Amino acid sequence: MYTQSITRSHRTAFILAIDQSGSMAEKLLFRGRQTTKAEAVAEVTNRLLFELIERARRSDEVRDYYDIAVLGYSGDGIVSLLNDPEPLVPVSRLAALPVDFAETVVERRMPDGEATFRKISMPAWIAPKAVGQTPMYEALLQIRDLTQAWCTNPAHSESFPPIVFNITDGEASDCDEREQLAICEKIRTIGTTDGKVLLINIHIATTSDSRSLLFPTEEEIPATQDCCTTVRVRCPKSFRRRSDRCGAIWPSHPSEE
Repeated sequence: MYTQSITRSHRTAFILAIDQSGSMAEKLLFRGRQTTKAEAVAEVTNRLLFELIERARRSDEVRDYYDIAVLGYSGDGIVSLLNDPEPLVPVSRLAALPVDFAETVVERRMPDGEATFRKISMPAWIAPKAVGQTPMYEALLQIRDLTQAWCTNPAHSESFPPIVFNITDGEASDCDEREQLAICEKIRTIGTTDGKVLLINIHIATTSDSRSLLFPTEEEIPATQDCCTTVRVRCPKSFRRRSDRCGAIWPSHPSEE
C-alpha cells in the first residue's frame, strides 16, 4: 500500500478544497504581518502550485506527474479556481495557463535563527475571497465524484491515489456532523490498487493562544486542547472527531520517468 512511485505513466492527483466563506475575511498574523485568512490561504496555495510545477520541471519541459484541482466553496457555490474548462488539470497545462503575478512575502532564517522577510513577485492562480456561507458538504460531494472518476480511469488503476486537502476555518453550513463524517468516509473508501484516497483536513483559527501543529502526536496536544490536522488552530471536539479519521502517508519525489 502507498508504494507506487509517481511517474508519467503512474501519475497521482492533488485536490485542494478552499473555504472562501465570509469568515475567511477575519484577520490573523501571518509571516510577520496582519492579513486575512483568505489572503493567507491564497498565498500558501499559490506557492504550493508553483512548487508542484517546479518539481515536475525537467530541462525545458514540465512533465505530467500529477493532475491538480483547486475548488473554492462559499456563498457563491462551488467553483473551480483554475482557469481551465476541466476541474482536474495536468500540471503541464497548469504551467502553460495565463496567470497574473502578485507580491508575496518570503521568510528566511538567518544563521542565528532570526527570521527575516522579503517581498517577491510570484504567480497568483488563486485570488483571496470571503463571502457568504460554508457549503463544505457540497464541495466534498464534488471531491467524491472527482476522485471516483480519476481512480476508475484505467490509466490510473495502479497509481498512487489522490491526495485531498480541505482548508477551512469553520463548520459546514449545509450539513450536520453525521452527514459530513459519512461523505468523508465515502471519499476514503475510493482508491487505486496502491491505496485509498488520502483526505487531510486543515483548520485555521485566530485565537491568540493558539499554536501551529502539523499532524500532532497525542503527547503534543495539551489536555485542555483538542486539535486535528491543523494550521494554527484550537479546535472543538467535533473537528477532532471528524479529522481523527483522516491520515497522511506521503510518496517519494517524482522519479525521472
